[in-house]
Amino acid sequence: MRTLVKRLAFVLAAVAAVLVVPAVGATVSALGAFGALYAAGPPRPVPAAAPAPHDPAKPTAVVVVGDRGAVVSDALAPYEILAATGRFNVYTVASHREPKPLTGGLDLVPDLSFVDLAVRLGGTAPDVVVVPAFPDVGEPSTEPVKAWLRTQAAHGAKLLSVCNGGAVLASAGLLDGRPATAHWLKLDAWTDEYPAVHWVRGQRFVDDGDVVTTAGILSGIDGTLHWVERAAGPAVAAEAAKAIGWRRYGTAVPVTPPAGMPDTAALVNAGFRWNPDEIGVLLANGVGELELASVFDTEGQSLSSRTLAVSADGGPIRSRHGLTFLPRAGLAAAAPELDRLLVPGAARGITPPPGGPAPEYVHDRPGFAYDTAVSGLSRRTDVATARWTAKVLELPTDGVVFEGRAWPWLPTALPVALVLLGAAAVTVVVRLRRKRRRKQAPETI
Repeated sequence: MRTLVKRLAFVLAAVAAVLVVPAVGATVSALGAFGALYAAGPPRPVPAAAPAPHDPAKPTAVVVVGDRGAVVSDALAPYEILAATGRFNVYTVASHREPKPLTGGLDLVPDLSFVDLAVRLGGTAPDVVVVPAFPDVGEPSTEPVKAWLRTQAAHGAKLLSVCNGGAVLASAGLLDGRPATAHWLKLDAWTDEYPAVHWVRGQRFVDDGDVVTTAGILSGIDGTLHWVERAAGPAVAAEAAKAIGWRRYGTAVPVTPPAGMPDTAALVNAGFRWNPDEIGVLLANGVGELELASVFDTEGQSLSSRTLAVSADGGPIRSRHGLTFLPRAGLAAAAPELDRLLVPGAARGITPPPGGPAPEYVHDRPGFAYDTAVSGLSRRTDVATARWTAKVLELPTDGVVFEGRAWPWLPTALPVALVLLGAAAVTVVVRLRRKRRRKQAPETI
């Protein structure tokens, strides 16, 4: 019996020895990949606020950003849609006017703090508050935003949550007893955590009167256009959809299955892409907000790379509709460390500095910004990674060209190689143990 127990313990130890390196490596890699999405940038001077003049004849819509940031598409897609209509005063707001990291390290300087907004509106609430997903849902760090949201709702503000912004509203107690939705990947978790909410699956948005909630990421486009339609009519909403290249307005947009786990390709990229590409994203004045978001969110959600926001001179830039973004480096200084340089929007003729990669113009063809960004990801990485990215973005794929390798073979080969090496090491140890035992065994005559 004792011998059997010892053998069983040895077998378990051998299995653990074979798996420990890939398991620890995958854990460290995955934590690093997810942690990099909202890592704070270095200290930099904050430019003076320069929001557009306020027109009291227009309704006011604000996009609130958490103290630890927000999902880039959740914040910027509604902002551009609302701004493009010309029918709203549109502002980004936060508890304090300081850089907030959006997905992938795109640092947004909010137009106004909560106090600044109250002064601008004369103490009244905005008409619509857009709530994107935060990286710290349910944590104490969201308390300032939750308290502010409760106050705005109590004073008549309507609410539009995007993706897991629904969980932000739920954590503030603003969805109790109401139907709502959020990202399909987290609905089971939110159902357990916020059981007072009637979570809805399989819809891109849920309209409950003064609260509209949307499903994953780009479902926020449908929810925002729905708000525009309610506020300004279907013709204005159709023009806004046309302005951003969203040809699906007024049609039945496909819905991602209502529940599920990350695809295998996502797990492989998160756990075993130990040397991800370092990708510079060049910020330039006048770039579209959706164009920026399409690059940072596509690369970030793919888990295949690390993005670095750069500008030509390292200084801040202003987007098409007046948002302020701070790069984390100048192009010349960052170029030698970059594997690729992606250029969103219409900018062309960029001359790479010595030692830097050639610029790749993401939006070099007409169409919806995310279609071209995901198509480019497919060519650069592989089809499986690009399909996962489209799925997590809630991007219909009828406009996406998938081409390139079928699968992330190199990251997949890494754990296989580590397991084989571990097994070989265990085999060597077993043989040495047996050889030692033979030498120690007493000779018989």
